Amino acid sequence: MRWRGAWTTIVSALTILLLAVGIWHAATKDTAGDPVRAAGRPGSASAAARPPSDPADPSAVYATVGGSPTGSALPTGFLGLSFEYGALQVYTGAEPAALDPVFVQLLRNLGQPLVLRIGGNSTDATWWPMRGVSRPPGVSYALTPAWIASARALVNELDAKLIVGLNLAAARPRLSAAEADALVQGIGAGHIAALELGNEPDVYALFPWYRGRRGPVYARSSSYGPAAFTQEARSVSALLPNLPLAGPATAKLPWLAGVPALAAAEPRLRVVTVHRYALQGCLSDASSPAYPSIDNLLSDRSSAGLAQALAPYVALAHARGLSFRVDELNSAALAGCLGRAGVSDTFASALWMLDALFNLASVGVDGVNVHSLPGAGYELFTFSRDVRGWHAFVHPDYYAMLLFAQAFPAGARLLPVHAPAGPVKVWGTLAPDGHTRVALINKSPVPQRVELQLPPAAGPAEVEWLRAPGAWATGGVTLGGQSFGAQ
Repeated sequence: MRWRGAWTTIVSALTILLLAVGIWHAATKDTAGDPVRAAGRPGSASAAARPPSDPADPSAVYATVGGSPTGSALPTGFLGLSFEYGALQVYTGAEPAALDPVFVQLLRNLGQPLVLRIGGNSTDATWWPMRGVSRPPGVSYALTPAWIASARALVNELDAKLIVGLNLAAARPRLSAAEADALVQGIGAGHIAALELGNEPDVYALFPWYRGRRGPVYARSSSYGPAAFTQEARSVSALLPNLPLAGPATAKLPWLAGVPALAAAEPRLRVVTVHRYALQGCLSDASSPAYPSIDNLLSDRSSAGLAQALAPYVALAHARGLSFRVDELNSAALAGCLGRAGVSDTFASALWMLDALFNLASVGVDGVNVHSLPGAGYELFTFSRDVRGWHAFVHPDYYAMLLFAQAFPAGARLLPVHAPAGPVKVWGTLAPDGHTRVALINKSPVPQRVELQLPPAAGPAEVEWLRAPGAWATGGVTLGGQSFGAQ
């Protein structure tokens, strides 16, 4: 499906392509059957926004969008996806010459050269079989020529690049090298953005690598830390193809303080990577702010807070000429709890996703890979195939990614916004094509009236809404009045 233009709106989140000078009024309803209205009227771009005490509409949210961009341009490839090794062919299909066209189109809809990350928990459970070498006990998935062919066909079709995870947990550098050689030679070095060493090595001593007859087996001892990882990365990288490296792919933030030492020891490090989930999927304490609920997902802690915690590490990476990428992101996960039904699969996840992506861009993150796993609560899309062909159910958070891609295209820069604190979030961007886009996100369960004071522009404005029956809805989502098939 092709979406025209790069202006958009959302139920509780809307994006407006502004080609006119004006003060905009928008009222949103997120209850099924209620009307959604957006109207513009001429106004002075230099006029001060009326205070909230304005008797004309004391309940309105007043926001001003400036005309001079701030910060850096959004990098090409900012918005990407992340898949497990075993999930790739679930999405592409098993026939490299006949990829699932629905999957390919959904990725292409994001409208930019993609950086796809292949890894996750499967990174340290995967290997390329070697003649005469026994399979490591923690490995459960073997790469095959057919898998390589599917990956090659996908990146060729999309002109995409891959960040590929290499098994580090096995502590057998030659196996890591054999895996890297197979991936690079089979897919092509030109399509490999970086080789990533391991997956969340900072929790190797916390979560079992596998379970043996005598109980859980951990990949590393409790003494394993950033210094040991750096030393191991050096020994492994010496055997790898001469390509950029990514890491440390941590689950938590403290290890990121060791990035300067890692970069000094390994000059091929180009991408600093970390994984972020807003909530903890297995948590049972409902009083915790990390408990997987819709209210917690829509809290500022889960979006602005998530991004602000990364800001010092982004600066640390940039000071050393490194890019910073959240190459695994989604709503909720921990220790095998992959999302939470009734939270991760709802329209609330779309509202969170949109605000989180804007917040991550605002602190200078260079790229994000939204993780999708078949059967997980946070899965972006679910595919099936019958005699008629491929079919997909598209979940709400994918709509948010599509909206973000339109509202904040590559090369665009954020505009300054002055708005009161509260459930309505306002983001403005100015793109290289001269278009101004303003996104409004209403995280409240009730309608919010918003008055925008906008920068000067020429021509008409257009509005497009992303709507659903409510934050709890798992279907019935539309963008610009359109949806992806039956929901």
